[in-house]
Amino acid sequence: MASKKTAPYGAWASPITTDLMTRGAVGLGPMTLDGGAVYWTEQRPWEQGRTVLVRRGPDGAVRDLTPAPYNVRSKVHEYGGGAATAGLGGAWFVDARDQRIYRADGEGGAIRPLTEADGAGYADLTLDAPRERLIAVREAPRADAEPENSLVAIHFDGRLETLAEGADFYAMPALSPDGERLSWIEWRHPNMPWDGTLCREARLDADGRVIATQTVAGGPEVSVFQPLYAPDGRLHYVSDESGYWNLYRHGETPEHFRVEADFGLPHWQFGMRSYAFLDAETAVAAFAVEGDWRLGVFDLAAKRLSPLSLSGGWCVFDAVTAADGRIGFTGGRAGGPGGLVLLELAGGRETVLREAFELKLKEEAVSLAQKIEFPTELPDGTATTAFGYFYPPANADCAAPEGETPPLIVMSHGGPTGQATRAFSLKIQFWTSRGFAVLDVNYGGSTGFGRAYRQRLKGAWGLVDVEDCVRGALYLADRGLVDRARLIAVGGSAGGYTTLAALTFRDVFRAGRSSYGIGDLETLARDTHKFESRYLDSLVGPWPEAADTYRARSPIHHADRLDCPVIFLQGEEDKVVPPNQAEAMVEVLREKGLPVAYLLFEGEGHGFRRADSIRRAFEAELSFYAQLFGFTPADAIEPVEIENLG
Repeated sequence: MASKKTAPYGAWASPITTDLMTRGAVGLGPMTLDGGAVYWTEQRPWEQGRTVLVRRGPDGAVRDLTPAPYNVRSKVHEYGGGAATAGLGGAWFVDARDQRIYRADGEGGAIRPLTEADGAGYADLTLDAPRERLIAVREAPRADAEPENSLVAIHFDGRLETLAEGADFYAMPALSPDGERLSWIEWRHPNMPWDGTLCREARLDADGRVIATQTVAGGPEVSVFQPLYAPDGRLHYVSDESGYWNLYRHGETPEHFRVEADFGLPHWQFGMRSYAFLDAETAVAAFAVEGDWRLGVFDLAAKRLSPLSLSGGWCVFDAVTAADGRIGFTGGRAGGPGGLVLLELAGGRETVLREAFELKLKEEAVSLAQKIEFPTELPDGTATTAFGYFYPPANADCAAPEGETPPLIVMSHGGPTGQATRAFSLKIQFWTSRGFAVLDVNYGGSTGFGRAYRQRLKGAWGLVDVEDCVRGALYLADRGLVDRARLIAVGGSAGGYTTLAALTFRDVFRAGRSSYGIGDLETLARDTHKFESRYLDSLVGPWPEAADTYRARSPIHHADRLDCPVIFLQGEEDKVVPPNQAEAMVEVLREKGLPVAYLLFEGEGHGFRRADSIRRAFEAELSFYAQLFGFTPADAIEPVEIENLG
């Protein structure tokens, strides 16, 4: 067996290149089953981040339905989702350029617009085939006011009909099998959908007009997710009123299928689905137990949940769907690429319709997630536990000099209401394969652990998340697994705020990377989009009444305490966290004489989609650490300019 090449941590040659991440990897969207055909979306960095609608026919032939310049993407709530659906031998999609809905023939014929070019956007497209119409969430701009959201029907002749209005937000429309009832969720400011929503149900006449509407479940402090009708017409939904997002069946006395697990998700995007029906008394469901996801068959009559044993090693199950004895999901697995999976329940055959990328690695080249629990503390001093996934460095051909411990990258996921999973991530393996250790933290406030864990962050953003990231890093350093002198904090969006707060208010990390992160909470409260405009009410406090708290937790106002190098990556067209946030922090570091790098990416918004942007972001970050910690990357990359490096 060939001996490994000795090289410092960070300087290892890696098979996970930026070209692989940008030219070979796709972002896979939810699938729709239409008879023997399957539809899904692919976000392709090498096509300038364009998202394509793809069809796999009954004969197995795969073809793109949306040629350039069509780009399948909704911008409703800024985060979009639910931008395509299929049926009747064809598909409908929202185009990113004008937010209109278009019809695409399933055989690759003409593409025709369905809605007007009036500035409105659409999401959660749902087919009402007998009435020849779509049901969707509509977001229409208004002068000098927030956009107006409603639930509408769009007839195939282009006629628009409003089905529900008056709430601030709508999502997840679902039709009963007989077409006589329509259910959805709605919520109002200041709630986010994981705080409190209403599940509503309308009776429809033969033409699909609303006759009467009732509230089925939910409330200001109860989050309802994914209403769905079983084949026998009984309405089901997921609610967290028990402390976990559990499945319920609507009735005079709702039937609760109690499990200490989360069957729901934070509704950041449209089109999210955690369960589907196989028959009237059997559902297939994805559920999380202490953050780890599983897929199971739920016998509702017996109230028995049986986890499925899958040969593919799947550990994440998104956009679950089912039809004709087949189960579909967008999956992630710990040891390799994720993909679109079709499972035939009878016989258990798994078919991977599309892998996210092609990569054959030696087993020792993959860093597998190790779940860790570590002690931490709540703001009131109460001792408790937090969670994370630890990835040690792994490379089949390289090893570090004896006695050296690796630098640690501590990742804060976005949201902050979100979750880290153990699924294989090229973004994580990029670092571990070069000799970095990574800790992906599920700090208090993360989902997948029940409502109480999720609510740890209530009023405590910038405290609980920061404490958990710091404690996780020190937990690993104390055990000699990582280099205490090379602890790095990184994050994007909300994770960028946690990163900047940790770098500013705690003296633990020696470097940081903020991608479209938040330095000034006051600016964010005044200058963000409708969906998140009241988010900080629950995370920090009501604005402007809690202005002192906003200032106290904003890194920009305490830059005198920031004493380590930071690299900032920012999209020029970001409307969620505008560039002025990053630029204000960069200016502070410049004035203090601290090493700082700033890259502004033209044409990018909140999150990078283009191949050249993704490539440059990773290479610049690697160059940043190499210059700070004194190693030479194995990659031939363009060095990033660091001001004040000395």
